[in-house]
Amino acid sequence: MTTEKITISCTVNGTAHSLRAYPMARLLDVLREELQLTGTKEGCGEGECGACSVLLNGELVNSCLIPIAQANGAEITTIEGIAHDDQLHAVQQAFLTHGGAQCGICTPGMVLAAISLLECNPQPTEADIRTGLAGNLCRCTGYMKIFAAVVQACQKQ
Repeated sequence: MTTEKITISCTVNGTAHSLRAYPMARLLDVLREELQLTGTKEGCGEGECGACSVLLNGELVNSCLIPIAQANGAEITTIEGIAHDDQLHAVQQAFLTHGGAQCGICTPGMVLAAISLLECNPQPTEADIRTGLAGNLCRCTGYMKIFAAVVQACQKQ
């Protein structure tokens, strides 16, 4: 295992980046510390809570479990890359409308999980929504407001 930094090239939220990092540095840390994209949150650091979820080549992943070397050449979308100009994504707007965000730790991961779900299944059932968000934990909302937000986002798409 190398202990020297390597150069990683990736696209984050549509912008190409060339980064120097230790190969086993967590994607989460590189996003937050090197790129100052602090919307991605660390919850558990063990891949159990989903707070750090991002899209890696269109796939929902826990960024706390991804070594940056694995992101070389990848396309990464964080919560900062979801809204366009002054227009929130339908899922973000629905979270605001339904009060699906409280403390904010889980919210970025929940939003990205919902977007990932809706890209795969634009008309999910309640069971589909529960399954699609199952990797994300929230301790504030009781989930009902989050589920309502996803249902509304389905209707707006």
